[in-house]
Amino acid sequence: YPEQQHKQMKEEYRFGLGLLVSIVSGILSACFNFGIESGKPMAQVANEIWKNSHPGQGEFLFQNNVTFVVILWGGLTTNFIWCMILNARNKTFGDYINKKTPLLSNYFFSALAGTTWFLQFFFYGMGESKMGNGASSWILHMAFIILVANLWGIILKEWKGVSGKTKAMITAGIVTIILAVLLVGYGNSLK
Repeated sequence: YPEQQHKQMKEEYRFGLGLLVSIVSGILSACFNFGIESGKPMAQVANEIWKNSHPGQGEFLFQNNVTFVVILWGGLTTNFIWCMILNARNKTFGDYINKKTPLLSNYFFSALAGTTWFLQFFFYGMGESKMGNGASSWILHMAFIILVANLWGIILKEWKGVSGKTKAMITAGIVTIILAVLLVGYGNSLK
């Protein structure tokens, strides 16, 4: 069984495609921050409404959530369409109601994952509304996600059995991210 799985993985392995997807994903992840920056006028209106209705209480902590409503509709739309295409292609529409699958736990964990995923932006928006340094806080946010994901991968032994070359590459990537964060921090200190 493991040999069969290994053979299938080798057949599906396409380094060039993986590299292309990684690069495009990295570039497109910045688009969310562009959306936040473009939505600043909406956040400012929410902040002004807050300050007028709550005098003397400072800035509105949740002002960025207003922009998330607009930004996340785009993600929902593209993800929904892609899932429907995959359901049609794989003839899996019935899986949503298939009695042989643990539907309750599937729906629960799906909702939990979605909620957890949104909370990263919710808390990011709170922090950014206080820090107010846009792109720099976005870089810190993305770097933290990557570092924590890799840390959990190491703790849960997801990298068990990989070559020393792969481990060196992961380490080099983590060091690069940490150096980039330090460089951005240093650059901000010069302002």
